[in-house]
Amino acid sequence: MSTTLPNPGFGTFRLEGETLRDSLNTALDTGYRHIDTAQFYGNEAEVGQIIADSKVPREELFITTKIWHDRLVPGDMEKSVEESLERLQTDHVDLLLIHWPSPNDEVPMEDYLPVLAKLKAAGKARHIGVSNFTCEQLERAVGIVGRDELLTNQVEVHPFMQNRKVIDKCHELGIEVTAFMPLAVGKVMDDDTLKAIAERHDASPAQIALAWLKMQDIVTFPSSTKAKNIKSNFEAFSMSLTGEDMAKIAELDRGERIANPDFAPDWD
Repeated sequence: MSTTLPNPGFGTFRLEGETLRDSLNTALDTGYRHIDTAQFYGNEAEVGQIIADSKVPREELFITTKIWHDRLVPGDMEKSVEESLERLQTDHVDLLLIHWPSPNDEVPMEDYLPVLAKLKAAGKARHIGVSNFTCEQLERAVGIVGRDELLTNQVEVHPFMQNRKVIDKCHELGIEVTAFMPLAVGKVMDDDTLKAIAERHDASPAQIALAWLKMQDIVTFPSSTKAKNIKSNFEAFSMSLTGEDMAKIAELDRGERIANPDFAPDWD
C-alpha cells in the first residue's frame, strides 16, 4: 500500500472557474488531500487560489503537477516549474511529473530527467515521477536517474484498459502506479458486470471500479463536478471486493485506450 501518495486524490482535468472552485472545495471538505493538476490543464493558478482560500493547511496537502512536453528543454524546463509554483502559490509541489515523454525523443530523456532530479534536490518537489511512459521508457528512465528516484508512473488504468504489462514493469522497478481516467470517462456506469457486482455491494459501478484499483494498491484521483459523486467516490476507498469480484473484473480488459494523442509513444 502506498504510504507516500494519499489515496484517493482529486483530479482537476477540464475543470475551471466556479465548477473547479465548487468541486475542489467539496473534495477538501470531504477529506481529499491529494490534488492532481498540470501545466496543460491551464488551471494551476485557480487551484492555487482555491487552496490558499481554503482552511486546509498547505502541509496537509499533497499537490501534484506535471511538466508539458513542450517545456522539456533544459533551462526552459526549470523556468516552467518556477511558473507552476508561482501559479500554485507554493514553494514546492509534493510530486512533479513529466506529463508525456518527449514526442519522438525530440528532447532526449538523458537531457530532461537529470533536470527533474535536480529540481527535486533543490527542494522544488518532494517527489518526482513520470506519466504515460512505456515499459522500455521506464527501463531507460531508471537507467538514467537511478532505481529509487522515480516515485510513480501515472498511466491510464480502468476495467477496460488494465495496462498489466506496464503495471508489472512498474512493480519490477519499484515504481508505484497511479491511475488516471479510473472511470473510463463514465463508461463503467453502463457495464453489466460492474452493475451486478455493485448491486451485491449496495454500491455504484463507479465505486466498484475505484475499489478494484484500491485492492491492487493503485493510487487514483477520480474527478467529478457533482458533490454526491465526489463523496461516494471517496467512500469507495473503504470498500473491499471479493476474489470472485476481482476475477470477474479482470475479464473486462479489452485494451480500450481513451488517452491516445498523436504524440503518444508506441504503447506496450
